[in-house]
Amino acid sequence: MRIAIASDHAAFALKADLAQALRDWGHDVLDLGPDNADRVDYPDYGYKLAQAIADGSAQRGVVLCGSGIGISIAVNRHPAVRCALVNEPYAAALAREHNDANVIAMGARLIGPDMARTCLETFLAAEFEGGRHAGRVDKLTSPQFPQSQEIA
Repeated sequence: MRIAIASDHAAFALKADLAQALRDWGHDVLDLGPDNADRVDYPDYGYKLAQAIADGSAQRGVVLCGSGIGISIAVNRHPAVRCALVNEPYAAALAREHNDANVIAMGARLIGPDMARTCLETFLAAEFEGGRHAGRVDKLTSPQFPQSQEIA
């Protein structure tokens, strides 16, 4: 599988670690940067990764910043992306199984490299269950924001 990975400066070291783990696991890695730990803006790298998912350059993606929050917001702005911010393996599995997430986000200041590798491995091994989840995911990919509905 071809997996794109991108980060900001705060997560540069974790990005390098995860990119190597992906290669060790036999994946083709599309490293979208940055190439060093100099200060950068996470939206720029989130947008690059979202475009790689949208144009089919990668089937899955990994985005990283200090908290994982900012870059997950950036990448989720693209309608082709369903990115889940995770910090433990169960959430990583559910992101794929229930939400058909195609990108995982993590915060380098909040998660250690061993846990990050475990989350990533779990995310990549999980499959979308479809079924009752499919209709919900379809709503996420709707081109326009849904109208509020009465909840009984």
